[in-house]
Amino acid sequence: MKLLHTADWQLGKPFAGVADLQKRSMIQQERINVLRTIAEKARVHQAELIVVAGDLFDSPSVTKATVSAACGAIGEIDVPVFVIPGNHDHGGPGSLWEQPFFRREREQLAPNLTVLLTPEPVELDKVVLFPCPLMRRHESIDPTSWLRSNAGDLSRFGNKPRVALIHGSVQGFGSQDDDDGVDSGQPNLVDLSRLPEQDFDYFALGDWHGTKLVGAKAWYAGTPELDRFPKGESNDPGHVLMVDVQRNAAPQVTPIPTARFGWHELAFEFLDDAGLEQLRQRVDERISGRAGMDLLRLELRGSLGIEATTRLEEMLESWQARLLRLKLFNQTIVAPSADEVRALTHRATDPLISRVAKNLVKLAEGTSEDAVIARIALRRLHAACHQPGSDF
Repeated sequence: MKLLHTADWQLGKPFAGVADLQKRSMIQQERINVLRTIAEKARVHQAELIVVAGDLFDSPSVTKATVSAACGAIGEIDVPVFVIPGNHDHGGPGSLWEQPFFRREREQLAPNLTVLLTPEPVELDKVVLFPCPLMRRHESIDPTSWLRSNAGDLSRFGNKPRVALIHGSVQGFGSQDDDDGVDSGQPNLVDLSRLPEQDFDYFALGDWHGTKLVGAKAWYAGTPELDRFPKGESNDPGHVLMVDVQRNAAPQVTPIPTARFGWHELAFEFLDDAGLEQLRQRVDERISGRAGMDLLRLELRGSLGIEATTRLEEMLESWQARLLRLKLFNQTIVAPSADEVRALTHRATDPLISRVAKNLVKLAEGTSEDAVIARIALRRLHAACHQPGSDF
């Protein structure tokens, strides 16, 4: 049979790092919109069911509006959807999944949604699911341990393929917290090497936000819509997995792209003023002239002349408006070019300006606080001297 494996939707994520409220709302809404993309991918590729390997919601206390939007979008999917709780939306007494409001919305809007809260086999017409739900945010015991000891006699399921749903960290890499950091600890550790691999045909994993093969039969689906800046080349988010699974055969897994927004990183060092155009080209390569579709983490170093620094600020102003988020680390130093220094320090008709400019040029050398202030003063003096109608 064919199933669609996805995880880590984290609906209701606040994206507090995005200051603009309208843009923040657009990013949050896109996490709902991608569910309709998932529904379309399931139809096109003829998936017979969808499994969500944890973290459907970002927290156990998301708003009622988020619950209703999620149930409404899931209800539009043509096939059954099975989900396990993850560390963000863990189960247990009083959990989101047991709240009357969620149950009512699920019943009325998403009757095709089944939440698997118990570690026990779920036999369907063509497949058997083995859920490993997290009942606490941080589990000290491997959530797959029941598969080794309590799964029972599996022969009763005949030739139906067996799929385990797991949310946790495979040893070797940990769960990412948000776009600004990574969890320091590694709770919910999953040791795939201890599982009886011959008893199962596919391990559908969630928690790692990139699409990743971690075993002959084990995949992380990753988040279907990016929610953070890239964390290394091995991280490949923005997909769902189409899985053709059958008993006693290697699963055939195909990543399907689903993300619409672009999250980009760029580090650039200015060697001279010509670097300004190079920077513009590199940013354009990433955002392709789009507006309201991308987020950029930009690190700038090096030095620019006074006029080039002003042009850089104009470029940053435009990017700030066009991008959903510009996360900027600007360590660029203002270093007047030789022509700019000459124009300020050799003004025969303005000897006072020349003397002030010479003193500022000397003070501007180095990285002290006085040097920073002197460079700012040089920029302002340069701007004043070049304003239309200036008396200087």
